[in-house]
Amino acid sequence: MEVVENMFLAYCSHCSKYSIWLKKYMVYPTTGSAPLPNSDMPQEVIQDYEEARNIIELSPRGAVALLRLCVQKLCKHLGEKGENINTDIKNLVSKGLPVRMQQVLDSVRVIGNNAVHPGQIDLIDDRETAYKLFGFINIIVDMLITQPKQIEEFYNIQVPESAKAAIDKRDNRPSTN
Repeated sequence: MEVVENMFLAYCSHCSKYSIWLKKYMVYPTTGSAPLPNSDMPQEVIQDYEEARNIIELSPRGAVALLRLCVQKLCKHLGEKGENINTDIKNLVSKGLPVRMQQVLDSVRVIGNNAVHPGQIDLIDDRETAYKLFGFINIIVDMLITQPKQIEEFYNIQVPESAKAAIDKRDNRPSTN
């Protein structure tokens, strides 16, 4: 039997499971405490998001690069080309994307770029930044996919057709009937 120094077993009172730590790094489970993906996240984005969750503890820089890819795929899902993330964000802004959402998208874009290209941000050992970006991806999905979907569903179910026709007339839109 070999003794390994600085290895610890921790019990989580929240999930009732164990984690294994080597020095100050959690080595099991590999997903750490990165948030689960928003349930409305497109499937093609979930794959990269989950891969980022699986490597966050081993490589925060790799996780951040994958999260940048998630943003690029989200832009494509939102109707952009998905070829140039900077142009996609610009186009979304010109279509009315709120400034706060632009800031969130650009935060993930810039930090993700710096993760793979030499830049001003050193993410080799920066788990805190990586964890924040997971939250940002879920905020993006919530604001740009979940909330519009919920509003549309509510409007379609709760607002009478006659009221919808009057609203369309008021706003000079073709009737949705």
